[in-house]
Amino acid sequence: MRSKFVAIGILIAVLAVSSQVFSAVPTYTIDQAVALALAQNPDIAIAGKKVLGARGGLIEARSGFLPSLTSTGLYDKRQQQSQSQLRQEDYNATLKLEQNLYTGGQITSQRAIARLNIEKQNYELQETGSHVAMDVRIAFNDLLLNRAKVRVRQDSVRVLDEDLKNQQQSFNAGIVGNLNVQRAEVALANEQPELFNAQTQLKNSYLRLGDLFGLDARPGTAAAPFEVSGELQYRPNHPDLNDCLARADANRPVIKARQKDIEIEDQQYILDRSAMRPHVRAFSGYEVYSERDPAVGPEFNYGYVVGINATWNIFDGFATKGRIQATRARREAAVQALAAARRAVASEVRSAFFDLEQADRVLETETNNVQAADAALDIAKSNFAAGLGTQLDILQAASDVTRTRTTRLSAIYLHNVALAHLAHACASSAEALDFASNVESAKKANRNAAQAADVARPPDKLGQR
Repeated sequence: MRSKFVAIGILIAVLAVSSQVFSAVPTYTIDQAVALALAQNPDIAIAGKKVLGARGGLIEARSGFLPSLTSTGLYDKRQQQSQSQLRQEDYNATLKLEQNLYTGGQITSQRAIARLNIEKQNYELQETGSHVAMDVRIAFNDLLLNRAKVRVRQDSVRVLDEDLKNQQQSFNAGIVGNLNVQRAEVALANEQPELFNAQTQLKNSYLRLGDLFGLDARPGTAAAPFEVSGELQYRPNHPDLNDCLARADANRPVIKARQKDIEIEDQQYILDRSAMRPHVRAFSGYEVYSERDPAVGPEFNYGYVVGINATWNIFDGFATKGRIQATRARREAAVQALAAARRAVASEVRSAFFDLEQADRVLETETNNVQAADAALDIAKSNFAAGLGTQLDILQAASDVTRTRTTRLSAIYLHNVALAHLAHACASSAEALDFASNVESAKKANRNAAQAADVARPPDKLGQR
């Protein structure tokens, strides 16, 4: 009997372990997150379908150079109001092979437009992919920031809760008054909403990143279908503004797409103009037809047909003129759109560059501020121990420590976000933009990165750093 219960217990343990294994969610680094989004993001999928559609347009335009094989047929029976020797039934069937000989540049321009559309849609796909990669990097850093804030707030709540217990014990022992207990309660109550807000922001970060991944939330559970690895880290980057502007103007897909719009309108002008020129087609086929007049010959006839068909619109009511005028207007608009795109990209580069400079200055200031806040907390504790300060001074100093370290985390986040914006604006990787990097700064960055998360934590207790 005992062995039976042992076996059941082992089975339950195995099932529990198996459920944990199968329910484990995947964990992504930032590079893996970008790769996943590029593979599954719906915006990228839509842009990819547009490329396929443009390729279909090329196949359609190219068909004008190939012969076409068509078949036509007719059968009718006429009602006669008076006596006639003509046969009442009339029929014919034709199988015809046709080939364009001259179209005034119509087919050539159509094929050129189709190829330009493919190139344009490829640039649009690249722009969409770059934008999604930027959004993923920003959302990833936002998630790391909110996760670090949750840890900071949890540590702060834990420290303030321990302080409240200590004050209650001191009050029961008659060492301090009730004011100290109430202040500790207020400090803890003020910190708890900050923790709740950080936890909510963390959940929203998972949702935003999941949307970029193209993932649906699992029904019946509030847990995220994935996890991320890593900590919020600062890696210095020193780009040059002029180089960034030149790189953006040369590489940005949105600028290249607007350039293709101008080329498309140039080819559209040739296409519109072709309507004013003659179109010549050669044809050959086989025809089966009836002869209605018995005096001419037998009813059933057949034979080969060959010939040339030419059309020339001498006057079309100014329709072609109107199309050409519209095409010229669209081309002028495309030129203006290209100039606007260049200005927008340049502004985007400058804005990201300035944000990066600001984040670096804030980060440097807050790093020093964290050290000052730690020193102020030590002074407040020393003054309290010497009877020269109050508990309120210690609580305020501890709150300053938490706030300054949280601000430093936000500065690291702003730096990473600005760098992601700048990389997208320049159509380059963040590493390629670091023109002024050197070996010493890289070593220093690695040392700072290892300490970034630890510096952001509040002291374990109010009685120590």
